[in-house]
Amino acid sequence: MQFMTDVDERLDAHSYPVTTDELITAHGDLEISLPNGSETFGDALSRVEPMTFESAEEARLTTYSAIGEGAIGRKNYSDRDPTALGVEGHEPVSL
Repeated sequence: MQFMTDVDERLDAHSYPVTTDELITAHGDLEISLPNGSETFGDALSRVEPMTFESAEEARLTTYSAIGEGAIGRKNYSDRDPTALGVEGHEPVSL
């Protein structure tokens, strides 16, 4: 993902296996730019349980899952999902 370019480069260059704490110490200050703000790599990774990563890809995927709500465009919005039964929603618009 483009918003993690600097983090991706650092993760790829890091030696593995590595623990969550070691990654936060080494790269925690890196900024991740999000659609609604930014956060540090350390803040994102600190949301997961301590673990040992065997590869950069494993660390990357874990970080993606830990990024905060600043990465969400419009909360609770989907133009793809139909309104649930029993819930009042928007009127469908035909284009």
